[in-house]
Amino acid sequence: MNIERLRAYLLSLPAAVEDFPFTPELPVYKVMGKMFAYASPDESPPRLTIKLDPLHGQLLRSTYAAIRPGYHMNKEHWNTVLLDGSIPEEEILSWVDESYELVVEGLPHRLKKKLADERKA
Repeated sequence: MNIERLRAYLLSLPAAVEDFPFTPELPVYKVMGKMFAYASPDESPPRLTIKLDPLHGQLLRSTYAAIRPGYHMNKEHWNTVLLDGSIPEEEILSWVDESYELVVEGLPHRLKKKLADERKA
């Protein structure tokens, strides 16, 4: 998957922003201040780390060699996807959506309401 296309997709999600809290080379994608993904575009191959339901993440890790426990993250919830071309783009984008929605579900009520209001505008 092309890293620029992935970046554009990540930023197309409602209220998604790109931040660089760790290093200038490591973009972090957040919704309402909470991280739902981060990329390692300079790695070879590039990598994307996303949050998935623990059982879904385990299943994907056992299915794809290009999916590993999240690097420097809670390995139960976070998964690192090697963007080596072995996984169809549509699947990766659906996992991005899952990560985004899991983070949104965990937001406090006031932030969920603010996000819902932004989605309507």
